[in-house]
Amino acid sequence: MPDAEHVPVLVDEVLRALDLRPEGTYVDATFGRGGHARAILARLGADGRLVAFDRDPEAEASAARIADPRFVFRRRWFSDIDRALPELGIERADGVLLDLGISSPQIDDPRRGFSFRADGPLDMRMDPTRGEPAAAFLARATARELSEVIRDYGEERFAQSIAAAVVAARAVAPVATTRRLAAIVAQAVGSRSRRDRNQDPATRTFQALRIYVNRELAELSLTLPRIVTLLEPKARMAVISFHSLEDRIVKRFIAAASSPFGGDPKLVRMPIAESALPPAPLAAVGAAIRPTPAEVAANPRSRSATLRVAERTTAPLPAGFGASSRR
Repeated sequence: MPDAEHVPVLVDEVLRALDLRPEGTYVDATFGRGGHARAILARLGADGRLVAFDRDPEAEASAARIADPRFVFRRRWFSDIDRALPELGIERADGVLLDLGISSPQIDDPRRGFSFRADGPLDMRMDPTRGEPAAAFLARATARELSEVIRDYGEERFAQSIAAAVVAARAVAPVATTRRLAAIVAQAVGSRSRRDRNQDPATRTFQALRIYVNRELAELSLTLPRIVTLLEPKARMAVISFHSLEDRIVKRFIAAASSPFGGDPKLVRMPIAESALPPAPLAAVGAAIRPTPAEVAANPRSRSATLRVAERTTAPLPAGFGASSRR
């Protein structure tokens, strides 16, 4: 699918949020089809530099079409940012962007299995060369495992009924295509009332499976502190999320890292002067930013986007900040 068919969200807001310097070094950790990357490059000077990451091989192919000596792409999971940048000789960045979720070409390509609007193999992997396809998980998971994934990652009220329906259906034939899964979910939900009547019954189940298969929430939780360790003082981190589970993680991380007590409620109640506590490594920048009505009208897929921004302070990082085990 041509790159022109992917419309990046909140582009002007991202450029303002990153407070770009022409000679700075920036990271687009979720290249997608390069909409934000191209906008950043257009603002950089001759000495500026942009590094981009993505796990999708089609994103890699798209990045190869950017012939710009200031730009470099690496096919990596964004949680590898703290290893990938030093490998490129970069110790610190002047700004990092995370645009979470999936790109329009991924949604619109039936071969990827992200959407039920066209029939295709039930894959859902952002990197189709690694991990377990959604169909394989549906084939092996217990009803309880299915129910927990659909409930926890899809916030689906009917998770138990949907899980039972999938287990019953796979006893007859494998649940291997998007349309078959969507039909199973629709039958399981039936005519029961929903708060989101305008939403297809399968939407939350598909979201849940995509998040689970790609380890999206775990990736995000690992990556946020690693980004902070790589930011220059006064450098900014901008994160666009598309559903409440992602946004909750981002919001809580920024709030905790912007508090001198790390957001620990036990410390808040202790008789310790705030001046005696270690200064916070981050400072939240403004309130959450959402698309304007004009952008939503032009690009309906932007309607659920939320941009949050934080700035690295001059404070030293707390001991062990950003350290965690590898996959």
